[in-house]
Amino acid sequence: METSLDLSLPPEDGRSQRVTAYGVCVVNNEILLVRASTLTEVPGRWFLPGGGVDHGEHPKEALHREVREETGLHATVGPLLGVLSDVRTRKNGVLHHTIRLIYRLDEATGTITSETGGSSDLATWVSLEEARSLPLAQYVQRAAALMGLDL
Repeated sequence: METSLDLSLPPEDGRSQRVTAYGVCVVNNEILLVRASTLTEVPGRWFLPGGGVDHGEHPKEALHREVREETGLHATVGPLLGVLSDVRTRKNGVLHHTIRLIYRLDEATGTITSETGGSSDLATWVSLEEARSLPLAQYVQRAAALMGLDL
């Protein structure tokens, strides 16, 4: 997740950028979501599994790694659904640009296990109906729309 609280000094020009990869996985009318932990600027907000792409890492590999870290599940990364881009001011005053590569996750198998000590604190399957009532990150709604889902 790109929302971790960064206590370091802001860049000299007050701007930062991050490339991320997230996955939309819907099985039996349920979507896989993770909840932001208290280590983030937005604890309690719900995200898609995913996060930052490391230098030299392919976005699909980054997504596979992030899903495993955040949910304990083994994901099959499907096609790229689209690219989302947004700019917001972080709590430290940095103008942050996030580029999100949104993939379809064709399946996520194994036993769901929530991350401990990371940017998320709960991973779970949520009915699409229930997801509409959760405090979702704005990009989650935009990403779901790429699959024809109205959250």
